[in-house]
Amino acid sequence: MLEKAEEKAMVQFLDRFDEHPFRLKFSDSEYMVGTGEPEFTVCFKKAIPVADLLRSTSIALGEAYMDGDLEIEGNLYEALDCFLGQMGKFSTDEKALKKIIHSSVTKKQQKQEVSSHYDIGNDFYSLWLDKTMSYSCAYFKNPDDSLYQAQKNKVDYILQKLYLKEGMTLLDIGCGWGFLLIEAAKKYKIKGLGITLSNEQYVKFQQTIKDEGLEDYLEVKLMDYRDLPGLGRQFDRVVSVGMVEHVGRENYQLFNDCVSRVLKNGGLYLLHFISALKEHPGDAWIKKYIFPGGMVPSLREMLSCAAEDNFHTLDVENLRLHYNRTLLCWEKNFREHIDEVRQMFDERFVRMWDLYLSACAATFHNGIIDIHQILFTKGINNELPMTRWF
Repeated sequence: MLEKAEEKAMVQFLDRFDEHPFRLKFSDSEYMVGTGEPEFTVCFKKAIPVADLLRSTSIALGEAYMDGDLEIEGNLYEALDCFLGQMGKFSTDEKALKKIIHSSVTKKQQKQEVSSHYDIGNDFYSLWLDKTMSYSCAYFKNPDDSLYQAQKNKVDYILQKLYLKEGMTLLDIGCGWGFLLIEAAKKYKIKGLGITLSNEQYVKFQQTIKDEGLEDYLEVKLMDYRDLPGLGRQFDRVVSVGMVEHVGRENYQLFNDCVSRVLKNGGLYLLHFISALKEHPGDAWIKKYIFPGGMVPSLREMLSCAAEDNFHTLDVENLRLHYNRTLLCWEKNFREHIDEVRQMFDERFVRMWDLYLSACAATFHNGIIDIHQILFTKGINNELPMTRWF
């Protein structure tokens, strides 16, 4: 009787998510949420206590999936695409989850957080990323573009926006495995510096520079963005792709200040980042298991911070649906190599990562999060074309 009461209380909680009808199945009972033909079915081995759902809906449901206590009949992404558009109805007890939602922004803490995600292993990432090892939103210029082609498109597009010329200096903050700088050096003969907090990325990028014979053009450093002004160097161009999400809301202004201090007057600065319509603390499950310390900025707060450093906005572009498609490509690749992933990690990790990729694809599709590219100049630059040359 206690189990049945807990089951019914859980169903009553989930009744709020009724925009898309779905079926709930337990061992000996079924319930409907919403009206009409169910669009997906969720199977539970046991009920989730309502107290857990109220503390964090995303952690409670996410952990149930990770532990195999929750299964989806049919396509995981399609079910999440129906469900996650209603994330505004999730419950989160920020006070109880303070350490997860509002973690420290010290250098030591953020180094640990970055390492926890990006240092999982290059072998792991190479299974489902394309051969450019680009772990950010691709750019699908054509309907039949492969993931590899779309990642090349993305880098070409960014480099065109930066209006590079031979001999210029380019700083990439959060350079990943280095594909953007490698392309910039080969195509434009620029001098580039990449910085990262991931040791795996640093070692791989160093080796790639040697393998490609680009030692005279490129270098990579294992360093925090806050140490950039101490280098005493100035750059013609600065780019940052998918990194500002790791600096924390308290440090958005500091991040832009550091860019300003190393960018020449009139220089171009391209910021590519996951964004939100309004400021919010972020999803608790993602912060607990995938991106500790991660914080998604709003577009308006990044524009406001940039203005304080005399960065003039030239262009703002939303690539939301490109990231939806990128994540679906990654999820497909992940599933195709899932047996190899199982040889590296336990089943809980495998289910966690599959949920992460599918859920993120769904949140981009529903506009829960966006992704923006902003092009700035430091001060006024009247030498650029008057039209969008890129």
